[in-house]
Amino acid sequence: MQDELSPAGILPAAARRFGEATALVTATRSLTYRELDAESDRVAAGLLARGLRPGRPVSLYAQNRWEWVVAYHGALKAGAVVNPVNVMLTPEELAYVLGDCGAAAVFCSAEQAAGVVELTRDLPGLGTVVAFGAGGAPEGALGFDELLAAGAAAGPVPAPEIDPVGPSTIGYTSGTTGHPKGAVQSHRAVLLNCAMTATMHGRTADDVVVTALPAPHVYGNVVINSIFMVGGTVVLMERFAPGEALRLIGEHRATMFEGVPAMYAAMLADPALDGADLASLTRCTVGGQTIPNTTVERWERRSGARLIELWGMTEISGLGTTHALHAPPVPGSIGVSLPGLQVRVADLTDVTRDVPPGEPGELMVRGPLVMIGYHGRPEATAETIEPDGWLHTGDIATMTDTGHVFVVDRRKDMILTGGYNVYPAEIERVLAAHPAVAMVAAGPVPDPVKGELACAYVVLAPGASATEEELVAFTAGSLAAYKRPRLVRFVDDLPKTSTGKIMRRELIKRFTP
Repeated sequence: MQDELSPAGILPAAARRFGEATALVTATRSLTYRELDAESDRVAAGLLARGLRPGRPVSLYAQNRWEWVVAYHGALKAGAVVNPVNVMLTPEELAYVLGDCGAAAVFCSAEQAAGVVELTRDLPGLGTVVAFGAGGAPEGALGFDELLAAGAAAGPVPAPEIDPVGPSTIGYTSGTTGHPKGAVQSHRAVLLNCAMTATMHGRTADDVVVTALPAPHVYGNVVINSIFMVGGTVVLMERFAPGEALRLIGEHRATMFEGVPAMYAAMLADPALDGADLASLTRCTVGGQTIPNTTVERWERRSGARLIELWGMTEISGLGTTHALHAPPVPGSIGVSLPGLQVRVADLTDVTRDVPPGEPGELMVRGPLVMIGYHGRPEATAETIEPDGWLHTGDIATMTDTGHVFVVDRRKDMILTGGYNVYPAEIERVLAAHPAVAMVAAGPVPDPVKGELACAYVVLAPGASATEEELVAFTAGSLAAYKRPRLVRFVDDLPKTSTGKIMRRELIKRFTP
């Protein structure tokens, strides 16, 4: 196999270079690079023995676990196209994804397997359901241990023929309306994203990364595989819990923690923070949504480690911008483009025109990280990728003359109040600085006069108190009158995706009286 062509070559190369070094640590098992490589070889052989044809999609539908990582690399080694699936999908949503991509096999937890087997009755092309876990597989499914045993008996598999610009992964977006779309990512895009991320963040074999980012998400995938490329160790949490994350950082002498803004806010508000040992951290990363500068400052002050912002999306296989480790910090910026990726800020009414430095427009990207297209959706692909290759991101941003990008907000999240555009992230950044606020999200509520009003949904810090009037007044010194929230609702928690990103569009549904 030519390791430089595909993410399928990451583990073979790492096994040769790092052998017995610890690659992956989970609550149930730790594996060396040699063990990870061997186990994924068995998955590949087992899938091929069951008739999997190269180029067919293989879906992964489970929480973070060592078996998920092994299955991901095994499927790639078998020449399959990997379809990582959000574990929060309902059975109906899962059935759509499996049918839309034409999955030939699906890996899932033992608890989910019976339901997945039921789905296969209407999906004749899906021939194999593999259940993770030691509790045994239900009727119609194959146990993961059985697949490994079959692979061991089958022996070595030939290296797949790989087209670097051919499909490697189909990652489904979380679309706000209708069915999700499957972004088809090339081998080259996935591999380059991991390699460039490792380079920008200065990752080495000495790094130990604690992460709870879901492996099916592109951010989680890049975190794991960029560390595998350099021979470091990934400590993978099944799901995020702030106190447990703090404990694992100290226990494993982690050099990095990687997460989304809500994770840092939760750790800073957790009672375990006072006794946490964070001295081993050298830098951390944050992406997925805009993060208030005050949260960055509080984490850096408490941990002593730089918090590096980044930005990415499913359609580019992971990151698109971040900061180089040794470059001067630029607070509030998502950084500069990854090497090889072009970034520009386009006029909101004329996509062919760039806006001047400092003016807001739509962030657009072009280059080898951009997806091949949406699976089976040529019209949606044409709407998203311009004929000259520029991809619409849907993010409103500004750019400096040094190439540093500042995200204003998602274009679809904009609040239109009395003819003015209000961006939720601006409200969130200001309110997050209030000492009583642990987490905050902003969104629109209908208004018969102004169309929409900005509403802030606030989770108070433990033991803290505040009033609606106090918080609205707090924004007066930082926001123009039309940008200030007109309502504040105090809530116990905020709706989040599987990655921990706050779902602004769910706020009004969840909390409307």
